[in-house]
Amino acid sequence: MEIDSITRDLIQQIYGGVPEALIRGLEKLSVVRESQIDSDLWSERDVVLITYADQVRSPDLTPLQAQRQFLLDHDLQKLIRCVHLLPFCPFTSDDGFSVVDYLAVDPDVGTWQDIAELGKDFDLMFDLVLNHASQKHAWFQAYLRGDDGYEDFFIDQEPSADLSKVVRPRSLPLLTPFESSNGTRNIWTTFSDDQVDLNYANPRVMRLMLETLVEYARRGARIIRLDAIAFLWKEVGTECIHLPQTHAAVKLMRRVLDKVVPGTLVLTETNVPHLENVSYFGNGHDEAHMVYQFSLPPLLLDAIHNTDTSVLRDWLGSIQPPSEKTTFFNFTASHDGVGVRPLEGIVSQDRVEKLAGIIRSHGGRVSTRRQSDGTDSPYELNITFLEAVADSDKVEPQDHSRCFLATQAIMLSLPGIPAVYFHSLVGSPNDLAAVDATGQNRRINRHKYDRESLEKALAEPQGLQRRVFEGYRRLLSVRMAQPAFHPKASMEVLPLPGDGLLGFIRTTDKGERLAVLANLTQCPRTIPGGVVDSLLAYDELALERIWQDDGIPMRPFQVRWLTAN
Repeated sequence: MEIDSITRDLIQQIYGGVPEALIRGLEKLSVVRESQIDSDLWSERDVVLITYADQVRSPDLTPLQAQRQFLLDHDLQKLIRCVHLLPFCPFTSDDGFSVVDYLAVDPDVGTWQDIAELGKDFDLMFDLVLNHASQKHAWFQAYLRGDDGYEDFFIDQEPSADLSKVVRPRSLPLLTPFESSNGTRNIWTTFSDDQVDLNYANPRVMRLMLETLVEYARRGARIIRLDAIAFLWKEVGTECIHLPQTHAAVKLMRRVLDKVVPGTLVLTETNVPHLENVSYFGNGHDEAHMVYQFSLPPLLLDAIHNTDTSVLRDWLGSIQPPSEKTTFFNFTASHDGVGVRPLEGIVSQDRVEKLAGIIRSHGGRVSTRRQSDGTDSPYELNITFLEAVADSDKVEPQDHSRCFLATQAIMLSLPGIPAVYFHSLVGSPNDLAAVDATGQNRRINRHKYDRESLEKALAEPQGLQRRVFEGYRRLLSVRMAQPAFHPKASMEVLPLPGDGLLGFIRTTDKGERLAVLANLTQCPRTIPGGVVDSLLAYDELALERIWQDDGIPMRPFQVRWLTAN
């Protein structure tokens, strides 16, 4: 790789100098493919499936093979372009996010060849868990032994230091004591005592992680997710989140990929308030290609449970990526819960607390984070999104699936690339047994299936999971045929009443339009005629023509996609 002035400037911003060892390491990176920068980065056919490598198991197959077979048997390669494999490396905790070896595939899930086979039918997305590693990682063990070259790989912090400003994502200690050859070391552990934070102030750490980043792209990752990136750089006396060195590091990673494996997309994972989240777009050309739309999931729940779409409507009217080379990664559910920090500055704390209470009443859990004053506040709602939208004990499967699929139809309609969690696709209920067995709230939404039991659930004639699975596949099938769902298509939010109605129009640069109308209430509603151009009269979902003379009728939890078809 050729080290140009921009790359040198980024390194200078991070280190205050240009470490020659880092430069030499980057120079050794060979170009994998010719530039694809000018080609389209994405299209309306882009849909990502978020899933674990061992999500589905079958006899005589590795889990990776079993999941690929499940996806192909249900023709999902026709509806889903990309598969996001959550961390598949050997690990010790947190369902993969405590990595023991970044360049290996956990033998319990399969092999690199299995991943390559999956990549023949789908684009791939990998996680780079770059803030921390497992305490069993060879690097940390070498650090504890005092091996040469590993002295500053991790952050040994005196407990007496004033760390009160540090932003915390957990209600857990920030420092964890470990015994080493040089006595007790108090190691920075942002997320848990098994996840030891890497020290990027050491240029060798940066070089090794950049090499890992490139290797993931070589192995077929079209998208690379930078896990917990906001916490990368630490500086005592600051909040240790979103520091300038962190942003420069993301820009450096983007720069390296653009040079060595052009066309690889960088996605930042920053579960924080909206304005902080979108700061990782940089100037629209130099940092992340995509950021998670973290405010969307809790805003959808807030709208449904308050019968108030005004906050969601107004927020949608304010979002805009800074360039055509950036877009949002839209989702409602993932392996994590629904973060509530992204509601800060958008809804009141009283509504957050109300939402947390509703989630508990639906069988969910609420995880907290430690505030600077020592108190704990809601951080994450742990529940499947299916159970979050409606209490399954009080509604019929048909009504429950309709309510859930309405939220998914809205998510699929927004500017950006939609991401569908496996458990949303197949309509999984809360896995309370896993929570009770492990004591980990997030296990509620991480159930692993054997193929036979999954197929049985999806075949139940009147079952909720079958209704969701079939309904979701139909949404995906219709969506991919609509040019107006291209990530670059603009969005105009309609001035509908905020009492449960929502609407917006997507328009391509060629003038193709699609109106999205939603009723997020339990009552039939009518949208006045004239709100939508009368030419947009064919509902692609209901397969019917709409005459607006008496308004547009909307059944409870109905979403319409109106085109000029």
